[in-house]
Amino acid sequence: MGRFQEVIEGEKPVLVDFHAEWCGPCKTMAPELKKLVDRMGDRLRVIKVDVDRNPEAAAHYGIQGVPTLILFRQGRQLWRQSGAMTAGQLERVVSAATGG
Repeated sequence: MGRFQEVIEGEKPVLVDFHAEWCGPCKTMAPELKKLVDRMGDRLRVIKVDVDRNPEAAAHYGIQGVPTLILFRQGRQLWRQSGAMTAGQLERVVSAATGG
């Protein structure tokens, strides 16, 4: 998890989408995450982590259901939720959790 750890420890907030190929709600998240990136630009980084391909990361963060979204900044978990969300909901969460 070396590179992953480097990314979440950065100054820029990172939203990690723990997902799986077989997960229906995860598929609905893809266009919402794209909208979020379009809206927030370089103020946020979004990373997708497939729990089946990265079981060690899923276990480390206690992922029990997908999609699970975790917002990190400087290595700290600022927010976490399981289940699909809209881009607007995510934008409000990120703005509130990061102060802007």
